[in-house]
Amino acid sequence: MLLIPGLSSGGNVWDGTVEHFQTTYQCHVFTLAGFAGQPPLDPVGEPFLAQIRDALCRYIRVQKLKKPVLVGHSLGAFMAFWIGATMPDEIGAVVAVDGVPFFPALQDASATPESAQAMAFFISTPLKLQTPEQFRRGNRAMLRSMITDPKEVERIGAVSDRSTPSAVGAALYEIMTTDLRPQVSAITAPVLLVGATASAADASQKSQLEANYRAQVAAIPRHQVVFAPKARHFIQLDEPAFLFEQIESFLRQMQIIPEK
Repeated sequence: MLLIPGLSSGGNVWDGTVEHFQTTYQCHVFTLAGFAGQPPLDPVGEPFLAQIRDALCRYIRVQKLKKPVLVGHSLGAFMAFWIGATMPDEIGAVVAVDGVPFFPALQDASATPESAQAMAFFISTPLKLQTPEQFRRGNRAMLRSMITDPKEVERIGAVSDRSTPSAVGAALYEIMTTDLRPQVSAITAPVLLVGATASAADASQKSQLEANYRAQVAAIPRHQVVFAPKARHFIQLDEPAFLFEQIESFLRQMQIIPEK
């Protein structure tokens, strides 16, 4: 099982997940370049995310991992979709934890990479120029909006605060302007998408948000979509028992792990 964290996050976002699954799976936990104290790519350059994708694909092949389960959160889920489409015959399953093939279309179904470009530039450019202290303040504010438990905000923030702003900005720009939806139909592995809907303001918004999640993976031949009703963005921290149950049920159903 390969566990890929999201934007600026360290591998410690998966501590509870590893504790739960380590008796069933050999767990490989990543922290991406430039995030959470890891050295950035030199130079950071562009395309940033394609380099990360290629490195993860090489890792799978060099380690001779047979049909690994890719579990990704947010940006990590985006990478899992990309890897699954790039090397479909070598992946056992994809589990996307509140991450999708094209993030702007989650809120605006009509979004395109072109329509998202101006906003992506507006958000990412100042981020790349932040000092470490400016990044820390912004990062903590973001985490407080995405994680329910203040103790978990502190635990995750203590690591992710050490991300390199230029790397985070580059990744943010690219994830907002890269649309994998035309590619994900190539994924032959079963896919589970677990969405978080607690942020929806009302029933109407929740219904639309759920429809947008489903549309993102509609082209994938074998997929399931479920929703964590009480979780913000970090489902593995807000609703771990729910997430683990959904993953286990899905993998048993797909005959990837045996029935208990």
